[in-house]
Amino acid sequence: MYSSDYSSCNNRIYRIFESNNFNIKSIHFMNYSVKASISSNKNAAVHIKESEISFGISPDTEASLPNPAELFLGSFSACILKNVARFSVMMNFEYSSAELTVNAVRLEKPPRMDEIQYELLIHSQDESLNIDLLQKNIEKFGTIFNTVKACCSVSGIIKKLVD
Repeated sequence: MYSSDYSSCNNRIYRIFESNNFNIKSIHFMNYSVKASISSNKNAAVHIKESEISFGISPDTEASLPNPAELFLGSFSACILKNVARFSVMMNFEYSSAELTVNAVRLEKPPRMDEIQYELLIHSQDESLNIDLLQKNIEKFGTIFNTVKACCSVSGIIKKLVD
């Protein structure tokens, strides 16, 4: 997206908020930036802050490095797990660990993700853990989650496992 696209998008958002009598001064936009590089069809990486995430671009690396679709699903997974940590504080529950499995169906024409399914396992002995509320919060307040569900079908389940 080019900078003119961003301002166009922001202008549409402002008009929506104005037409619904929202206070525009309370709107907060966050900006993100990443860099990526490739060298002669051999090595590719995404550079984020102080991290470098290599990804595969050829048959030689497909078994050892994630491809772009897997990085996409990794971002979706990171969003869900970050929100487990975030909502454990807000909802006042303890957990020892969480595991997430994400599966996706890719359409061929046009090439895109069509369906994403997730299973989140939370290891916890905390009786105050409200799984339904946690799932509602993850699905309502996750930035990547909301972006993805606007483009394809997303469904999932959350299970509590007592250690």
